Amino acid sequence: VGFKPLYPFGFGLSYTEFNYSDLKLSSASIGIDDALSVTATVTNSGAYDGQEVVQLYVHDMVASVTRPVKELKDFKKVFLKEGETRIIEFELTTQQLGFYNKDGNYLIEPGEFKVWIGGSSETEINSIFKLIRE
Repeated sequence: VGFKPLYPFGFGLSYTEFNYSDLKLSSASIGIDDALSVTATVTNSGAYDGQEVVQLYVHDMVASVTRPVKELKDFKKVFLKEGETRIIEFELTTQQLGFYNKDGNYLIEPGEFKVWIGGSSETEINSIFKLIRE
């Protein structure tokens, strides 16, 4: 009844702090055989050099079956010096947007998707794109 985990998925302790901003998509919509470039700016705003696991999450907003609220699709481990800023890029393919239905068939359905980049599953920086049939 409204319980929340002590730590979110992907949470990690560090001696420094990382900030995320400027999530950008290469397009507002992609075709069934296309890929989407997703970028965000990551800054080490803490007092020490450190490593961060930058995580990419996706939610299928209009699937024919209930989908996870945030599904981890990719991650990258990056090392940033104190005060360093870097743009991190992921390529999200339509194959990564599919799922298996109750009959065991892999489906890639058109519709709206929400994408997040952050340091854990509690990240709030997001954008929306559409997967369309061409």
